[in-house]
Amino acid sequence: MPTVAQSSTETDWVSRFADEVIAESERRAPGKPVVVASGLSPSGPIHLGNLREVMTPHLVADEIRRRGHEVRHLISWDDYDRYRKVPNGVDGVDESWAEHIGRPLTSVPAPKGSPHANWAEHFKAAMTESLAELGVEYDPISQTEQYTAGVYREQILHAMRHRGDIDAILAQYRTKKAPPKKGQKPVDEAELEAAEGSGAAAEDDGATSAGYFPYKPYCGACDKDLTTVTAYDDETTELAYRCTACDFSETVRLSEFNRGKLVWKVDWPMRWAYEGVIFEPSGVDHSSPGSSFQVGGQIVGIFGGEQPIGPMYAFVGISGMAKMSSSRGGVPTPADALRIMEPQLLRWLYARRRPNQSFKIAFDQEIQRLYDEWDKLEGKVADGTVLPADAAAHSRAARTAAGELARTPRPLPYRTLASVADITGGHEDQTLRILTELDPEHPVTALDEVRPRLDRAENWISTQVPAEARTVVRAEPDAELLDSLDDEGRESLRLLLEGLDTHWSLDGLTTLVYGVPKVMAGLEPDAKPTPELKVAQRAFFALLYRLLVSRETGPRLPTLLLAVGADRVRKLLGS
Repeated sequence: MPTVAQSSTETDWVSRFADEVIAESERRAPGKPVVVASGLSPSGPIHLGNLREVMTPHLVADEIRRRGHEVRHLISWDDYDRYRKVPNGVDGVDESWAEHIGRPLTSVPAPKGSPHANWAEHFKAAMTESLAELGVEYDPISQTEQYTAGVYREQILHAMRHRGDIDAILAQYRTKKAPPKKGQKPVDEAELEAAEGSGAAAEDDGATSAGYFPYKPYCGACDKDLTTVTAYDDETTELAYRCTACDFSETVRLSEFNRGKLVWKVDWPMRWAYEGVIFEPSGVDHSSPGSSFQVGGQIVGIFGGEQPIGPMYAFVGISGMAKMSSSRGGVPTPADALRIMEPQLLRWLYARRRPNQSFKIAFDQEIQRLYDEWDKLEGKVADGTVLPADAAAHSRAARTAAGELARTPRPLPYRTLASVADITGGHEDQTLRILTELDPEHPVTALDEVRPRLDRAENWISTQVPAEARTVVRAEPDAELLDSLDDEGRESLRLLLEGLDTHWSLDGLTTLVYGVPKVMAGLEPDAKPTPELKVAQRAFFALLYRLLVSRETGPRLPTLLLAVGADRVRKLLGS
């Protein structure tokens, strides 16, 4: 498949990074696959902010594949990290899970009722399904499997031999952590915990490297990492530690011991070198002075590697919600987003913004505008009027190097489908009847023609629109309101009812409802709107809404009229 928008590298961030990554890979590892990487911690729900950690390298890797290069996108599941806290708002979890704090995520029980073996697998499962739906091709790596199988043994021993060099690098930052910039998230708890490793908490600026060890054993009795290394012999690799949680102590040979891991600021650069990573982005919390990406750029040399090309990516927000944190309950996940939007739309939101640009994902009414924008873009792509950068973002959203993503055969406007779902409550026969009447010359003949978009719109209505905002059509006419109408009001309703049969389609009813106030003003139905006419139209629309749904606003009137049906409209409007 040809590359996307090769002529638009000035405006397309993905193409620019692909150029840089290919050149760097050829310099570092000629003839080998290009390696890009992401890291995800299944410590709780993996949210839409975390998805940027995957989508940024995915889009670059996919562009490189389109150019005919072999690429490996590694996703490291940091499932051997410690369980730090009991997250809020997770079903099937209570404060009793606090007893597991300090254990590997794969040693913590899954939430009650989960079919998965442990905590990590429970949260990995939903993300794995979402990545498949989004068309993300990757090689998964479980850090539990890597560490417990001894895959990194030589790297661990090497780090222990060079612990003085590592400590000297870390010492440069222990008292130099700059406060977070305005609008930047503070360094998170994992950063603070993992900064120096066992024994570091007792060190001060004048401490020597003698008490520093870049390795944390998990306790042989309680399986927690609340351990302190008390001695280590480079020659024999004998390591002594004591657990501060249960007072267990033992001496092991690190050359044979697989129940522990390098601390984070050493673990990450070790993996860059081990895996030969060329490209890996990081969030702003990992890119501040003294944080893991900056420090890792120095430590990676100890392992004989180089720091990846690593753009900083900005936060992803949610319309109407505060900035996301996976340690806080109730944050939307990719699975939540994919219930209300098609994969193409979600991919597009990440593809069209440079990594350092923040953006929001809409779970509120804004989703209708986003879909309108996407459909308009699709139209420009179809007629050839699209700008190169927009064409590139569209292509990356709609397909991957492996092919086109599954799409809705007949993508009717999302706002129309949502209005229909709102009025019918998901009743399939009613839904099909309304959709058939939208365009009588090209009727929808089966709901599968408008799926999965219809399903997404129905899910949005049922899960994101409050009950008090849902549309309920009146069962009986509002006799009091009808009796109170003046001659002008009655005449406007008569004109509407008179034109129903000849205008019974979405376009026809649009012409009719906008045209009645024009005729009432003595104008032609196709007259250009004036400020006075717009006031009259709004008053007429409000009257119709009050008579049909007892509110002054609601779904677009043409859609509402089709949904209610001609006979019921006549009844409710007093015919």
